[in-house]
Amino acid sequence: MNKFAFIFPGQGAQTTGMGKDLYENSKAAKKVFDTADDALGYSISELCFNGSSEELMKTINSQPCILTVSLAAYEAFKEETGIKPACCAGHSLGEYAALYAAGVIDLPSVLKLIQKRAFLMNEAAENSNGLMAAVLGLDNDSVISCVSKLKNVYVANFNSPGQVVITGDKDEIQNSIEFFKEAGAKRVIPLSVSGAFHSPLMMTAGEIFIDFVNQFNFNNSQVPVYTNVDAEKTFNGEEFKNKLPKQIYSSVLWTQTINNIVNDGITNFIEIGPGKVLAGLNKKINPELKTFNIFDYNSLNTVIEEVSDCKEKELI
Repeated sequence: MNKFAFIFPGQGAQTTGMGKDLYENSKAAKKVFDTADDALGYSISELCFNGSSEELMKTINSQPCILTVSLAAYEAFKEETGIKPACCAGHSLGEYAALYAAGVIDLPSVLKLIQKRAFLMNEAAENSNGLMAAVLGLDNDSVISCVSKLKNVYVANFNSPGQVVITGDKDEIQNSIEFFKEAGAKRVIPLSVSGAFHSPLMMTAGEIFIDFVNQFNFNNSQVPVYTNVDAEKTFNGEEFKNKLPKQIYSSVLWTQTINNIVNDGITNFIEIGPGKVLAGLNKKINPELKTFNIFDYNSLNTVIEEVSDCKEKELI
């Protein structure tokens, strides 16, 4: 009963004005934004509430903004319901929100970590000729097979069956589009991102990040956190320290993560943060999963009602 996996979105989930109604209606959410403003040394609140879509698309802005809104929504939900996760996971930068929700890192620390991560990834992107593209309609093994025959092209994200993101050298990615189509892909769509994230082109960023991560205290998690680099549930604080730098240049095993959570007996999910990307992926990974969404104040109240209704009917 009452078992929920809390999942948190990654880059690309940002929207203009995000988090403003949470800030105005929830004391717990407001505290998160105020803490973020202090910890980061500038008004992340102003950027979330009034930043343009162009500003919010920048890696150095999108990562701390998405994390802040996700944590504000999480704290607002916790304040209203007291419901704790049975486990946590996050897509790429969302893993930092998962670590916070699992009690691994405190709020100021996780905000400083994501700010540094965003800076290093942006810097690596500016110093390389990278690109990412979504390969649609081709299974995981076929994408892996195609990638193995190419130079400087890698798998970034296993998002869902039939949706795999590739990453690597810009020219190589563009030149390989027809190759993937010939292998059976329905479409190959270049993504509007600044670099080849989750590829060896980010290796330098990951290596520099090691020393920064080691400055912070990581607790053992209160609940399992399924990590991107191996899709395995992790508890040990030192293991998280080792995995976070690797995550920057490694594939995000999201499909495998969701399947492992389900195999461990959890089929109810709450996506917490901007957008509904992960709920959409869940439907493709396993149509039988129930995924609630908290992305603003209205959806927060809707989920509170839905969860209460499920509890009354003993559906969870």
